[in-house]
Amino acid sequence: MMSKEITFTLVELCQTVDISQDELVEIVELGVIVPLQPEQVRWEFDYPALSHLRRARRLRAELDLDWPGIAIALTLLERVGELQKENRRLHRQLARFLQTPETR
Repeated sequence: MMSKEITFTLVELCQTVDISQDELVEIVELGVIVPLQPEQVRWEFDYPALSHLRRARRLRAELDLDWPGIAIALTLLERVGELQKENRRLHRQLARFLQTPETR
């Protein structure tokens, strides 16, 4: 059985998240979210884009930043997550390296 992916038009996404179309266009131009096919005239967005947009709106309300500031904050948060993941991987690798021969 195939599952159909849920998508949202520009208008549906604006209504769901309660933002104007102009704001959404700015958000897309800043790279905060990306339409499924950016080259198309009629943009569609998937559920992860909706989730990402909700997170961006929450940050905007909490930090009182404009959209360019939110784009930077999200980029930095994503990078922190990547670095944390790499740090965990390196800690596991170091733990294996430091094991004594008797425990191997």
